[in-house]
Amino acid sequence: MSIKVGDTAPDFTLPAQNGSTVNLRDFRGKQAVVLYFYPKDDTPGCTAESCAFRDQYEVFKSAGAEVIGVSGDSNESHQKFAAKHNLPFTLLSDKGDQVRKLYGATAAFGLFPGRVTYVIDQQGIVQYVFDSMFNFKGHVEEALKTLRQLAVK
Repeated sequence: MSIKVGDTAPDFTLPAQNGSTVNLRDFRGKQAVVLYFYPKDDTPGCTAESCAFRDQYEVFKSAGAEVIGVSGDSNESHQKFAAKHNLPFTLLSDKGDQVRKLYGATAAFGLFPGRVTYVIDQQGIVQYVFDSMFNFKGHVEEALKTLRQLAVK
């Protein structure tokens, strides 16, 4: 099952790199969420994507959204990755890819975990899905464009 535009984003609870626990429902009614699934910490594509989100993080915050990255890496790996690249947002550890499977952000080429970004509005409704393994900056650009369109509505 893949989550599509118009679907309610499935709720989940996952551990964050700072030792806290993040529950998606805690954002409902408060702010939008840009949830991006990426394959692996500190690989070239994932670093480029995460740094692109970092470079636009204040723009996302100004647009009323929180950015959250999710991969199957451990919290320790996330801590090192976030520190090395000065990532100001939360990275969640999805051991066993349960949340990835729940969202349908499963596999690229049937081999690697996919690279998929979901823009979820304040009501918890998915407003945009961007699925591209190689257009790293496109994830950021499309998410920002969607948030701006939501602000106009």
